[in-house]
Amino acid sequence: MNTSIEDYNYFLPPELVAQYPLRERDASRLLILNRANGEIRHASFRDLPRYLDPSDLLIINDTRVFPARLHGVKTSGGKIELLLHHLPEAEEGEAKEFGGGGQGPGARATYRGRLRQGQELIFGERLRAEVISLPQPGVAEVRFRSLNGSDPSQIVMEQGEVPLPPYIRRSPEEQDREGYQTVYASRMGAIACPTAGLHFTDAVMEDLARRGLETVSVTLHVGPGTFMPVRQEDYTKHRLEPEYFELSEAAAKRLNEARSRGQRLVAVGTTSVRVLEYCAGPEGFTPQTGWCDLFVFPGYTFQAVDRLLTNFHLPKSTLLLLVSAFAGRDLIMKAYEEAVKEKYRFYSYGDCMLIL
Repeated sequence: MNTSIEDYNYFLPPELVAQYPLRERDASRLLILNRANGEIRHASFRDLPRYLDPSDLLIINDTRVFPARLHGVKTSGGKIELLLHHLPEAEEGEAKEFGGGGQGPGARATYRGRLRQGQELIFGERLRAEVISLPQPGVAEVRFRSLNGSDPSQIVMEQGEVPLPPYIRRSPEEQDREGYQTVYASRMGAIACPTAGLHFTDAVMEDLARRGLETVSVTLHVGPGTFMPVRQEDYTKHRLEPEYFELSEAAAKRLNEARSRGQRLVAVGTTSVRVLEYCAGPEGFTPQTGWCDLFVFPGYTFQAVDRLLTNFHLPKSTLLLLVSAFAGRDLIMKAYEEAVKEKYRFYSYGDCMLIL
């Protein structure tokens, strides 16, 4: 099988990259792709319940984005920008969730600028950070301290910027603090939104419930790996950065019940796919927490997911590889060509696709 990442490239007119969310989330467009016969249909996201069966079970990712981008200065006066990979750790339990060594209020961050070990960074009047180490190019381990006894995490929450993806060519605005969250986001810890969920509104959720469809929540805190392009020509050599996830006992039990009843599992977003596939096994779903580095690309055999709701993804990305594994490269490329022709809005704040 050919494993060239160049086979997953496509042309996208720049004006189709959505720069702002729609005023009404559920007014986004929905492309329906049928894997069985290759049929493509066009609808509104509000029509989603009509294309699902009452017995289908939706799996959503309840992670919540925190304002992970910090702007500051070095003691020398030079500017510095940090993209935190997780909130600063304060307690051992928090370190377990947000990822680090439990060494106090530390954090791993991608940075822009020049740094050296031992350097002090200044973020406003209340927050300082010391560079503990530089484990790899562009990545720093820093330890925060507040100047007024506050929790450094709380100051980050107040001062940080929403880390919008680089293809959104504008500065974050106040509306993005909630606009770049799903309506069901509850578990703080992601630096990017699981964007397939952005289209849901309370009204759509209520419509689904009226028709008998249930939802199950999993957690995957989307990390910096989501922005990393596949740089190897052979995409099988790419490695995903691990991301913290959680599948609760209650969720695993409900998923196993659904499987025993023959219900279809509908993953909302690629992050939900990865949790489900990571936790699925011959004996069913196992409740667990930990770090998911599952890389799904064409040739992968799906064990859990039957249907997928997903946004449109960047060329030559791991996410495009995942949806191609699910529906087949040729069918996905056909759908993307149709979406471009019909002027769908692409990427995080764009439209979406239901793969049946």
